[in-house]
Formats: sequence, C-alpha cells, structure tokens
Amino acid sequence: MSDRDDGTERTTTIEVNVPVLARVEGEGALHVAVRGDEITDLRLRIYEPPRFFEGFLRGRAFGEPVDLTARICGICPVAYQMSATHALERIAGVQVPAAIRELRRLLYCGEWIESHVLHVAFLHAPDFLGLPSGIAIAQQHPELVARVLELKRVGNEIVDIVGGRPIHPVNPKLGGFWRAPSADRLRALLPALTDAAAHAEELVRWTAGFTFPDLEHDHEFVSLRHPHEYPFNEGRLVSNRGLDVDVADFDRISRETQVAHSTALHSHLIDGPGGPRRYHVGPLARWANCRDQLPSAVRDLADDVGVPAVERNAFRSVVVRSLEVVYAIGEARRIIADYVEPAVAAVDVVPCAGEAWGCTEAPRGILAHRYRTDTDGTILDARIVPPTAQNLPTIEADVRRAVEQWLTGPRADVDELRHRCEHAIRNYDPCISCSTHFLSVELDGA
Repeated sequence: MSDRDDGTERTTTIEVNVPVLARVEGEGALHVAVRGDEITDLRLRIYEPPRFFEGFLRGRAFGEPVDLTARICGICPVAYQMSATHALERIAGVQVPAAIRELRRLLYCGEWIESHVLHVAFLHAPDFLGLPSGIAIAQQHPELVARVLELKRVGNEIVDIVGGRPIHPVNPKLGGFWRAPSADRLRALLPALTDAAAHAEELVRWTAGFTFPDLEHDHEFVSLRHPHEYPFNEGRLVSNRGLDVDVADFDRISRETQVAHSTALHSHLIDGPGGPRRYHVGPLARWANCRDQLPSAVRDLADDVGVPAVERNAFRSVVVRSLEVVYAIGEARRIIADYVEPAVAAVDVVPCAGEAWGCTEAPRGILAHRYRTDTDGTILDARIVPPTAQNLPTIEADVRRAVEQWLTGPRADVDELRHRCEHAIRNYDPCISCSTHFLSVELDGA
C-alpha cells in the first residue's frame, strides 16, 4: 500500500500479489491492483505450461482416450475416463447394460469421496481455521483427521477394486470393464462404508460450524440433471435460469476463449440474448439443480445444518461438498448391496466414423469431451472442456466481489485482503493442471 500525491489529493494505491497459489492443484498466481476505490487490474494468472492433450489424442485408436485422458489428473481420473467413454460410445451407438452402468456409478462414488474429503479437510478447512496447512489441523484435531483419512481410504479402495488401482485406473474400457469385481470383494467394503457414513456426517457438522464470510453471488449454476438420480455420468445440461439441452448441444451453448494472462481457456455460455455470460459448475450447481434427487436423509441433514435449497455463498461450498460425501457413501452402499456380477464385463464397441460429446460430473463440476473419428475409429479431433476452465471467469468475479467488499467496508490490513482473495479461489477446488491442456499459438511471419 502506498500514497501517491498528484498535487491536489492523495490517492491510495494497493497491490496484492500472490506469486504461487497454495493448497490448489497446479500452478497459478493472483494479481490485484487498486487505485483509490477502483480496481484497476485483477488477474487470476495461470502460468502452468499447457499440456496439449487434445493434440496428442489425434491419430490415436478409438479406445485409447479412455486410458490416456485419465492421466490428465491424479485426483479425478475417473471423470476423464467416463466423459471420454460416453462420447465414444455415443459415436458407436452403444448403451451399456444396467449392471455395468451401476459399476460406473460406484467407481464415481469412490472418486467423489476421496477427492472431496482431500479438498475439504486439507486444502479448504485451513482457511476457516486460520491455520497454514492440513498438517496443522492434524496437530490440533488428530481424531478428526484420522476419521477423514479413513474416509479417503474407503474412497480409494472403491476406485482400486472397481478401477484396478486407486490412481489412474486401468480397468475401465469402452463398453464396460476389462474385469468385473466379485460380489464378495465388494461386499467386504460394507462394514467400512457403514463407519464412513458416520464419519461423513461428522464432517458435515464440523464444516457447518465454520465462520463464513458474508459474500453471496447470483451466479448461473450449470450441471447435469437426470430425471431419477443425482447425476454422475448421465443427464441433460441444465441451469437454474432455464437452460435445458442435450449434452450433444454443448458446443452450441458454450464457447472457450483465450485470455492473455492464462494458459487455461475461459468458458462462457452463449445461448440466448445478452451475449456471453459466465457460469458456475460444481457442488453448488449440482445442489441447486438436483437437490430434489438426493435421498431424504441427506436433505434432512442439510436442513439441520442450515444449508438452503440454493446456496449462493461460495465459501459455504465446503459444507455442500461434505454433504456430497454423505450421498456418495450411501449410493456406494446401495449399489454394493444390490450388486450381482454381470454376465459379461463389457459389451462390444465397434469403431466407426462420427462425432459426439460426452459429459459427466467430476467432483469440481461438468467435464465435457468431444471426439471426431474416421471410418476405422481413428481420432481425428478432440476437445476437452474441464470444470476449472469453465469456472475461471466466475472465480475472477468472486475475487473482484471480495475486493469490492473490502473497499466499501471497514478495511483490514492488506494481508487479510490477500487471504480473502486466495480463499475465494480455493472455494472452487481449482485443478489448474486439468485446465491447461490446450493453448492457441500464433506465429508471426511463419
């Protein structure tokens, strides 16, 4: 903070620089500049090198994206596998049997559990507790952290059993799985899942007791919605402002643009009047659009801890994520209790020419894939739209609102402003590495 004398009055200049964002996955920075009461610059700068996944998917065989895209993220590989699978199966005109579909939901349960509890307890909770890290939380709340680690272990074990290993699963394939797990092996998880249900409820009540900044936003919430279930793999794209389209229309409603300060693209909705508009994907969007599809026990718990039907305070997303852990554990128990090993682990998927979108709900929000293939199934073109890239304009808007609130209220010191801005970013559990796989490059004089 500095004072500049222009000869008539002194104008306060404030700069907030966070060269490396902590407790997020990937490499990013934040720069905010304020002169007087005006924000003159605000950039969530993503500087992690682009990874060009779409580029090296071209020329690959029809089934390869299921394995290759899983390597985009070590926290949510299932989401990449499932979105790729759904797009390619749409091209081939394949619908899998109910038993395989349920196994895919179970695999997604495992990923939601392990990803959400990692974020809630170790990446996000320190912001509310005034602590520097999850290690400090473990020192102050060792019993709670032990239960959180057990939750994460259960999630990892589900992914291990169904997916073949806990990180970058190798068992999923087009049409299903290379091998279906035995009923006995899955049912051996039920006692641990029963304990996990109690631990997850405790996590909800713990996070609901945090002190939350009073900062609500009227964002457009976009998610999948299925007529009969809380969404993982299937549904239509909907919003709380009337959007309701098939996944095949993703390209019609959304556009990505490159901004100078980011190796990650920014997404906006383009359907309807008024021009491009930012939107919000993730737990708050699913909650707003699909809460009625949750079991009554989850909705009752939400009511008990004061989570409304539409939660507009992104800082309270930590509670909604915890509620989704409760849901995922209950859904996993249901699937396992009803599980009968399928007669075949996968149905045939014949490579062919075509183009299609697939979209599933990663822990951080909708993840869309589009593939165009040749007559022998060779990948001619690929496009991947990760949730963090879709959220980046909204995250910047949240940071801007946090700075504006600081400017108009009783100003704390700049360190407090810096923390509030970082906290606003971490509300979204951004996976920066996921978002930087594409960059448009233009060469002058080439």
